[in-house]
Amino acid sequence: MTSDAYDDGFLGIPLPLPRPVDGREVRELTYPRFTVLLDPQRRLAVVTGVNIDGATLQDLPRTGEWELDPRVPVAEQAGPAVYASNDLDRGHLVRRRDPGWGSAAEARRATEATFTYPNAAPQASGFNQSKELWLGLEDHVLTFAQATDERLSVFTAPVLQADDPAYRGIRVPRRFFKVAAWVTPDDDGMPRLAAAGFVLDQSELIDLSRGVLAVPVLGAFRTFQVPIADIEELTGVDLGPLVAADVLPRTTVRGEDAWRPLREPEDLVLG
Repeated sequence: MTSDAYDDGFLGIPLPLPRPVDGREVRELTYPRFTVLLDPQRRLAVVTGVNIDGATLQDLPRTGEWELDPRVPVAEQAGPAVYASNDLDRGHLVRRRDPGWGSAAEARRATEATFTYPNAAPQASGFNQSKELWLGLEDHVLTFAQATDERLSVFTAPVLQADDPAYRGIRVPRRFFKVAAWVTPDDDGMPRLAAAGFVLDQSELIDLSRGVLAVPVLGAFRTFQVPIADIEELTGVDLGPLVAADVLPRTTVRGEDAWRPLREPEDLVLG
């Protein structure tokens, strides 16, 4: 049976959906196997959470059309006008494939539900190796977690900052975050939570200085593995037990100097 929301008990260890620490108003929107917390002021998600069962993922053809969510006012969503006639993609936050597991019918219903505007955020359309790596991070973590039934809970959203550039009634985020969590045995063979945090930076590809979107020819996406504590501070989202579960070794280096650039899957630190 398909759960119509993010399940905080999915991994066997309680993992609550992260929420903004400032108590801002959000719209909690539930879908098959995932939840979106929509910031109605920014018209973008502040958090998404999805459960992934890698052992029963279905490889289905792409179906579904982008739609507004009728449960919230149109004025609270970054809808089709944001993406018309420019170089912005509707970037899935919860990936189309991630909730698509179980029976074929369950998987199809869940994947089609990802095509809702609260689950999208504007990303530059330029594609390079760094963005390809970002899009495949869940797959790489799933492969690593095969010994633990291939289950993940993943949290993704744009980093919403006050100085993001204004465009067509929204502010275009420069960065996105992702935190993937799974369960692994500790030294005594008991299950413990493990997690890894990532940031995608598209700052070099977003130029709205003249009121229109321009994608610099030499710009690039940059992908980093980042201390989860840094993501919590950067986003103002309470990541709860994920901070202590971080698999990235702690160092004396602070701030962005501690961020680990990722250029290929082999750069990932997962255990």
